[in-house]
Amino acid sequence: MAIFVVCPVCRMEYSVKKNACPKCGAKKPTSNGSYRISIGYKGSRFRETVSGVSYQTVKTIEAKLKVDIVSGTYLGTSSTPDILFSEFMKEYFAFENKSSLNREKILYKYYLSVLDNKTLQEITMLDAEKIVNGMIKKGLAVRTAQYAAAVLRHALNKAIERGYLQVNPVSKIKVPRKDNRRIRFLTKDEANKLLNELKKRSQRVYEMAFLSLNTGMRFGEIANLTWQDIDFDNGIIYIKDPKNRTGRVAYMTEGVKELLLNKKKNSDANSLIFPTNSNDKMPAVTSSFKHAVDKLGLNKSITDPRNKVVFHTLRHTFASWLVQAGTPLYTVKELLGHKSIAMTERYSHLAENTMREAVKKLENKFEK
Repeated sequence: MAIFVVCPVCRMEYSVKKNACPKCGAKKPTSNGSYRISIGYKGSRFRETVSGVSYQTVKTIEAKLKVDIVSGTYLGTSSTPDILFSEFMKEYFAFENKSSLNREKILYKYYLSVLDNKTLQEITMLDAEKIVNGMIKKGLAVRTAQYAAAVLRHALNKAIERGYLQVNPVSKIKVPRKDNRRIRFLTKDEANKLLNELKKRSQRVYEMAFLSLNTGMRFGEIANLTWQDIDFDNGIIYIKDPKNRTGRVAYMTEGVKELLLNKKKNSDANSLIFPTNSNDKMPAVTSSFKHAVDKLGLNKSITDPRNKVVFHTLRHTFASWLVQAGTPLYTVKELLGHKSIAMTERYSHLAENTMREAVKKLENKFEK
């Protein structure tokens, strides 16, 4: 069961938990208003609109309607009104209020909008599978296809809540799994050449790349850094709100410490270390990185995305170098901030020489 406020200005329906219409901003009526009651029962959806009443009265009416529907004495009719996917998505985006909304709009615009001319009742599992399989064939990451499927599934769940659908046709969609983990890491020579090329193009991107190579930090983590996250006395960088939502610390090399000390000067503790020219947080690495990679030919003739050099390759390189130097996988896990050791085990093959040397130590333990 659900009760929605009907906006007196634009007639949009929205949750009674909101204080204003998410579409036009009109304030929710404080006394009598219009409400839409939506009740699902045995595969059918029953909708009633009541006006000029208080919210408490609507709750009483909702309870009575539920009794009538279950007992079979309800005199109205169940309804699932036809509405085009394009029209519903306008309503969906106006109704939703979350940080991921812009990304969802992009996924809708470029991939989900192929459903625009279908009514919600006409959408099938096959339609959804064609979308996600098409995304994967185009070379998009599996996680992107999974996200698009999740957006579609969530939107159609909202359609059920609002009485437009009785069942979600894509509730059990499965996205084909693929090993999307990056394989490539840089040699010391490649890393030095890349840093030198970046320095010619962008001092800021050079410094961020240097930091990632020496700490294993993600681009977003570096972009989030403020001076209050830096502890020069103990050589520690505090990483707050990382991808896995668990804070951790990174340890400064002498090179990183020198770089940051030279940048600090009289900077405010709360200011970003690597802001944009307008002092905002960098949303993504600039094109300087790609141009440097292209100039060096690091991605020449490479078609597998897992082998292409991107900014995240620097984090992968940091971990790979540590394992090659004999660092235990558990230590690497903690430095990278992985949730489980399974995520770090992708680097285990790089420790082959270390493991071979460990076994050799047994040679002198036994008499021949």
